Amino acid sequence: MHHGGIRGKLRGQIVRFSGEVSRGLCKTARRFVCEALYGITASESVMLSEIGRTLDEEIRLKKTETRLSNQLGREKLKECVERNLLSLGASRIGRETLLIVDISDIAKPYACRMEYLAEVRDGSSKEIAVGYWTVQVVGAEVEGVHITPLIHRLYSQNAPGFVSENEEILGAVRDVGRAVGDRGIYVIDRGGDREKLLYPFLRENRRFMVRLVGNRNVEYRGELKLASAVAARCPMYYVERVVREENRREKAYHLEYGFVRVRLPESAEELTMVVVKGFGSEPMMLLTNVEVVRSRRSCWFVVQAYLRRWQIEETIRCMKQSYGIENVRLLTYGRLRNMMVLVLCAMYFAAVCIGEGVRLGVLAHYALEEAKRFYGIPNFRYYALAVGLGKLLRGSTRPFAGRKELLLQEMQLSLFGP
Repeated sequence: MHHGGIRGKLRGQIVRFSGEVSRGLCKTARRFVCEALYGITASESVMLSEIGRTLDEEIRLKKTETRLSNQLGREKLKECVERNLLSLGASRIGRETLLIVDISDIAKPYACRMEYLAEVRDGSSKEIAVGYWTVQVVGAEVEGVHITPLIHRLYSQNAPGFVSENEEILGAVRDVGRAVGDRGIYVIDRGGDREKLLYPFLRENRRFMVRLVGNRNVEYRGELKLASAVAARCPMYYVERVVREENRREKAYHLEYGFVRVRLPESAEELTMVVVKGFGSEPMMLLTNVEVVRSRRSCWFVVQAYLRRWQIEETIRCMKQSYGIENVRLLTYGRLRNMMVLVLCAMYFAAVCIGEGVRLGVLAHYALEEAKRFYGIPNFRYYALAVGLGKLLRGSTRPFAGRKELLLQEMQLSLFGP
């Protein structure tokens, strides 16, 4: 298949997908969502100038940027698109699907005019900088390779209405919960063991796995003890060998693991603390209300779930790099938050619509091949897909020229198509 035919098919799939995620918006807003999704995918960028270049309109680029900026300032855009995407993604979430919650940052050390900039801990430099925080929720199976991006929200502690990081996390979890019901297991790294998160999880009957720090108190055999002290006495029932890639090299770990029953202070619900030794000098402690019985498979499921979380962290880093999220230059907070949900759509489109669609396998193949041609064989599939899709689409000339009414008709038909 020649590249022109592939671009046409990809453009058609973007039109179809954008029609689904923009349901409930007016015609102009729906057209903008389609063009923005196309532009982000084709340019691999969140910069309006780069998105505008891919649209290649018969007007000055500055006017295209102004039009895109005006549309990006629409109220309720984020809420509507996110709700529709959550509805799509919810159908992929099963009883044992991991719902991995991650807090990240967007550092803007040289920005001064962007609205509500706040202090963040730059994940790259490990230093305090100015920027924004983001909360992501990604669905993934313990032993699978596919992901389902569900939430990608930007927030600032200096913005009006901000309450706390805990409320941002709980808000994202509750919105996902409304979409998926009681399916899925929420997995959170260090910091997820805060009482202000755990007690709401227990009250709302959410299944969870969180990593404990050693100085947390737990009730063990009727007494309050430090989690680290309980872990030191935990019997190690099982042994496993795992290999993890670190700095592009494989490193083998000899693990011992077991579990004990504990409770949170002032809580009657029995929980399980899975203890893993072998990743460092201190044992890793995983607290969960998922049922764990005395079997290797049951206990290993919890350990695997946490190891899968490490892989998803790499996924999230690659997603940020794929679309140059830290290059965002929008000045208003509303536009920044709207852009994040459009990037989420681009991630979902690459990972789910193209990356997994049986009928679209040929498009995924060509996208991956295109990425190889420019960058060598990539070691990360979703990054490669994003790069490959961008390379393919950037060959288009005026992809939506003279097609505005036809575009809207195609988007409307996509809502009722097979």
